Amino acid sequence: MKITITGRKVNLRDSFKERVNKKLAKFDKFFGDDAEANVTVTLEKNRYSIELTIRSNSYIYRVEHTSVDLDEALDIIVEKISRQIRKNKTKIERRHRAATPLNFDYIYDKDDYSEEENYEEPDYQVVRTKKFPIKPMDVEEAILQMNLIGHQFFMFLNVDTSEINVVYARKDGNYGLLEPENR
Repeated sequence: MKITITGRKVNLRDSFKERVNKKLAKFDKFFGDDAEANVTVTLEKNRYSIELTIRSNSYIYRVEHTSVDLDEALDIIVEKISRQIRKNKTKIERRHRAATPLNFDYIYDKDDYSEEENYEEPDYQVVRTKKFPIKPMDVEEAILQMNLIGHQFFMFLNVDTSEINVVYARKDGNYGLLEPENR
């Protein structure tokens, strides 16, 4: 796995970078060499915010945590990403019910994580389907429409790219844009 570590408003120690590489190394066998992990550390008001995004084939795992202690934040995001991988593994096993050539047990050190042995993944149920016409608009107009209807996201046809995009409200008060990428 290719690991990229970025520091924003902070100079990261080499020992911290080594610790990140060591923590994420346990996921190498699960994801393979084609996977990319991006770790971004931001310092704001004496608090460290760490974002971890792992991309592998069509799967994207993303976690974020903020803490006054950098090492504590790293431990928590590794724990969170492990839970996401475990949830995804459970879902895939349920759907396919076929034997997989990958052994996921070596990823988890049971002393490091306090997961329940009999973890049950809840079934997801679509309770409502909504269809609506999509009109071409630019990103700013889509954000305005989203705010007018009071939703956290809005799907639209981007007039500049002629592709379906989604704008969404971020926790920090800014907005995000989701665009399709062909791989």
